[in-house]
Parts: sequence; structure tokens; C-alpha cells
Amino acid sequence: MEFVSVFDMFKIGLGPSSSHTMGPWTAARRFLAELRREGLLDRVARARVDLYGSLAKTGKGHGTDLAVTLGLCDWDATVCDPAALHPTVAEIRAEKLLPLAGGRPIRFEPEDVAFHYDESLPFHPNALTFTATFDDGSTRAETYYSVGGGFVVQEGEDAEADAARSGPAVPFPIETAADLLGHCRDAGLSIAEVVLRNERAVRDETAIRDGLARIWNAMRDSAFRGAYSREAFLPGGLRVSRRAPRLNQSLLGERTEAGGRDVDSWVAAIRATGGEFDAALKWLACLALAVNEENAAFGRVVTAPTNGAAGVIPAVLLHQVAFHPEGERAVEPFLLTAAVVGALFKKRATLSAAMGGCQAEIGVSSSMAAAGMAATLGGAPARALMAAEIAMEHHLGLTCDPVGGLVQVPCIERNTMGAVKAVTAAQLALEGDPSRAKVSLDDVVATMWRTALDMNAKYKETSEGGLAVQIPVNVIEC
Repeated sequence: MEFVSVFDMFKIGLGPSSSHTMGPWTAARRFLAELRREGLLDRVARARVDLYGSLAKTGKGHGTDLAVTLGLCDWDATVCDPAALHPTVAEIRAEKLLPLAGGRPIRFEPEDVAFHYDESLPFHPNALTFTATFDDGSTRAETYYSVGGGFVVQEGEDAEADAARSGPAVPFPIETAADLLGHCRDAGLSIAEVVLRNERAVRDETAIRDGLARIWNAMRDSAFRGAYSREAFLPGGLRVSRRAPRLNQSLLGERTEAGGRDVDSWVAAIRATGGEFDAALKWLACLALAVNEENAAFGRVVTAPTNGAAGVIPAVLLHQVAFHPEGERAVEPFLLTAAVVGALFKKRATLSAAMGGCQAEIGVSSSMAAAGMAATLGGAPARALMAAEIAMEHHLGLTCDPVGGLVQVPCIERNTMGAVKAVTAAQLALEGDPSRAKVSLDDVVATMWRTALDMNAKYKETSEGGLAVQIPVNVIEC
């Protein structure tokens, strides 16, 4: 069985899209690594990138062209300066020179990133091909597929077979929710404990806890930056206003300035608002908006499990840390529980909106958050999985129709809806009886996948259906 680590599900990167930005960026660096491994990198005279399907149709709004350009420069999206992205690409375009792998400049024309709007490759809608032309005129081409959540598969690569051959031997193999529940029951462990023991097969406990802390800090930081941003509008041609700063100020009132000192001061200020129903609901909205406004502005976020849905889990977890007694003690078990639920959808359905619509992004993130919340509020494993099922059940069929190909309308608001549904699902599960449930999590994963296969292609991140064609826009390049 394929092992999907918590650190596969949660990756620190840049907005606005895990499949259209982070995946192509990763593919570009993989192509460079292959050329380097074969001793061909120093012979490259020209590089070309061909984008197909959804990567072509919504690529400019998602920054796919920026991503592949910086990927060919071998920039690391986890640590690079987000403020340097656009100026660097502008300089490359103006000079028509690209520092390949950060070194020797090669000629790079605008047409070297080609958008094939009417052509798709059969394996997946998110396809791209890199072609290197060498100093003797010969070429080398490789095709990659960005399959959702920042995961990349190379043409001809059998992901499941490779995982079976080279994946770690973990004590609790998990392919279905039934597998997970059986391990918890037989070993007398919580979901988080089962996941932690599997992670120990890959890295030591210090590395696991340090990694989870980095993920949590990156989530908090993205929410904090979004809540205190001084930018009035998001980039692109829609002129979408940032709303999180105004909502943050409205909720904090006189505490706004004190909360702006640092992240810890901000969380303390949030906690001091008391968490009454109206305020708690508004905080969920504010936190989700804050993260996804950062994402839309090419800021640093955590793919959870995608960038377009990156606000749901931080919003629910920050809400829980601020307003429930366990505070930050909830962070590790929440993330471990949420990650394994996301892995079930990755294995048996999809995390790609281009393949499954927004149910594969907001739906999965809401399901993950619901399980994490239910588990850390004392819910037994069956109740946590019941929460995950309820959350996804009420996202089934959700389409992906980004206006102007930007991760802004309706994407940002959908994170607030996903967060609210996650909390509601967790509360229902904690008061429910899993033994009487009519639908299991495995049932809803299978249904989500069948729904994805049946969904009309124009509602799968093409900007050819739904709100994307209902709202007339004139979008300029980001």
C-alpha cells in the first residue's frame, strides 16, 4: 500500500494554486534534476515549456507561467522571497535571458512558455512538457502531470507500483477508512497515534514534531499576515478587496494594535474576544479569508491539502486553539488526524479540481478539518471519521469555476464555507452514534470519485462554466 506522509499532505509553498503553481514549479525542478543527474545540464542552449488542458486554460491566472520560469531557475518555493517573484520574472522577460538552474543564462523568449488551450493529454487535465535543446541541436523532452495538492507524476511513471516497491514498511498500512478504524480498534490507539507510529518508520520523533511545528507556524503566519495586510486589493484584474484586515479590526476593536505585535499576541487577542457564537463564526470567516487572500496574492501558505483550500484547516485549528481549553495541545493530533483523512481521498479519489471540481479541494479540506476537530475534542476514532464523512457529504458535486482563472472568486469565500461546515460536522459527529450511520467515510470517498468522473469537464477548473462565464471580466495578467 502507498504510504502518504503527513508532510506529503501538508507542504509549505507559495500561492495561488497547488496544482497550477506548486506542481508545475516542482516539475520544472525535477526536469532540471534529471538533466543534472545525466550530465546534460551544462549543454542546454534553450528550454521550452508546453502547457496543456487546465494548465493552459487557467494558467495565467494561477501563475503557471511564473512557476515554470522560476522552477527552471531552480528557486525553492518553500524558502524564496515571495516579494521577489514578479520582479524576477519581469527581468527575465525583459532581457530574454533565464539563469538556468540559477547559473548560466540561456535565451528565453515569451513563446518558450506555450499555452495549448484546445489540447489536453489523456492521463490528466494538468499536463506540461519540458523540452531542452542542447548545444548540438538534439533535444530531450519529459512530460509531467500535476495531479493535485502539489503532487507530480511523470509520464510513464507508475506511481502505485513505485510506491509499493520503494515505500517504507509501516506498522499500520492504510488504504481505506475501514483499515484505519480497524488498526485503532485492534491496537487501542487514537487515529493520531496510529499515524504517528507510521511516521516513525520514516523519521525520528524529533523530526516529526519539529516538522509539525513548522507546518503549524507557517499556517499561523499566513493567517496573521493576511489579517494585518495593508494592501487594499488582490493582484489581477478583478479588483477583489481584501476583507480579512477589516474583519480582524472589527472583531478586535481596541485590541487590534496590540494583536498586531506578533502572532502570539494576535492569538491572545482573539482568545480575549470570548468566542461567543456570533464572534466565533466571524472569526472562522476572518481566519479563512486571511489565509486565502494571502494565497491569492502569491504569499506563503501551507498546501492543506491544496492551495485553493489552504484556509479551511488553519481557520478551524486556530479557532480551536483560541476558544477551546486544550489550546495548542490540539495542534499535533489535529494535523496527524487531518492528514490521514486527506490521504484517503488522495489514494481513492482525487485532490485535483481539474479532475474532480472543488469538491476535491474545499470538500477534502473540510473533511480533514472536521476529523481533526472531532478527534481533538475527545471523539473516538469512529466519531472522527463520521465527522469527515459528514463534511464531504455536503460538498459532493461542488464545481470549480474560478472567475478569470484566478483563485479569488468564488474560491476565497468557499474556504469560509468549508470551515463552517467542518465545525458543524464535528459537532454533529460528537453528538452522534457512528454505529447507526447510514453512510461511511469509504462510501463518501467512492461517491466523490464517481461524481468527479461524471462531472462535466467545463466545471473542472477550466473557467468555461458556472460563475466563470456568468461574470464578465477583463482580467489582466498578474
